[in-house]
Amino acid sequence: MTQTPAADARRASPEDSFNDRTGHLIKRAEQHLISEKSHVLRTVDLTVPQYVALLVLHRRPGLSGAQLARECMVTAQTMTTVLNNLESKGLITRTTSQVHQKVLVSSLTRSGRSLFKKADKLICSVEGRLDDAFSEEERQQLHSLLERAIAALRSD
Repeated sequence: MTQTPAADARRASPEDSFNDRTGHLIKRAEQHLISEKSHVLRTVDLTVPQYVALLVLHRRPGLSGAQLARECMVTAQTMTTVLNNLESKGLITRTTSQVHQKVLVSSLTRSGRSLFKKADKLICSVEGRLDDAFSEEERQQLHSLLERAIAALRSD
């Protein structure tokens, strides 16, 4: 993809203020969002990665650890730790896959579904505060711009 002179002029340079860089601004927003999510999830004894795993399993029960890791955008090693912790809390069960005997698949327990619902309400309140900072048109525009940023950086 060729860049226009205007695009070249907008590129971050070492002389730019760190806070003016698009990537840094996105990272700051992400850090504040994760911090707020972590804060509310502490009240139900969950971490953000644990919540995300519960969210994915709520929507797609029966995933393997590798599938879950891809969906949650973490390494397989990290997901193994997350699943071990969720299983020790009684929030998930892992059983042998009917397709592959060496693969374990995970599902929420009744306690896991109950805690997920509580945690999801907390997360929705955080995300609601974020959404409330924008009009509907601005929110749609923000989503569109973020999707464009993701597409611009996607390497696949």
